[in-house]
Amino acid sequence: MFEIEFRSVFDEKKYNELKSFLETKAESSEEDDKDCYYYIFKDKLVKLVNNISKGSAKISLKQNKIGEGAVFPEYEMHFSQDQFEVAKKILEHITAPYKIMKGLQKRTNYKYKGCEIALKHSEAWGYHLEIEKTIKSLGDQKDAEEEIKSLAAELGIDLMSEEELKKFTKEAEEKTA
Repeated sequence: MFEIEFRSVFDEKKYNELKSFLETKAESSEEDDKDCYYYIFKDKLVKLVNNISKGSAKISLKQNKIGEGAVFPEYEMHFSQDQFEVAKKILEHITAPYKIMKGLQKRTNYKYKGCEIALKHSEAWGYHLEIEKTIKSLGDQKDAEEEIKSLAAELGIDLMSEEELKKFTKEAEEKTA
């Protein structure tokens, strides 16, 4: 499985417009607030998540760095929330990332027109969203990307280019130093 993911950053006014639109038009919505730890490596990202809203936890490995392509393999392992601190201690002792970022992420998930949309706010990223689709093979990439771009146009948002995303991510990492 591959995840195709695009992001957009905007102001609070646009965030509120999108929230109102998605609350009335999306197939479903759910609060999904998270306490996140990002273990940033030169070529990948490990994310440890305490899912406050759902009472669960997970660890994810993204096989690329944000800003290094919109499609990539991602692996997740879910576990009990009461094991979150143990998982954090394990990662602190066995990983050697060049940066660890921590932050509370206010998030609402939606499903709309075959895409998953996460409308978010965090200190490092401000108001933003992710639109993603999961595909079984890279042969489906082009169609999935077109669906995401069409949805972004409908929502009136600009998707970040790889260059913009790389620059923004670098600045967010430096800001949380």
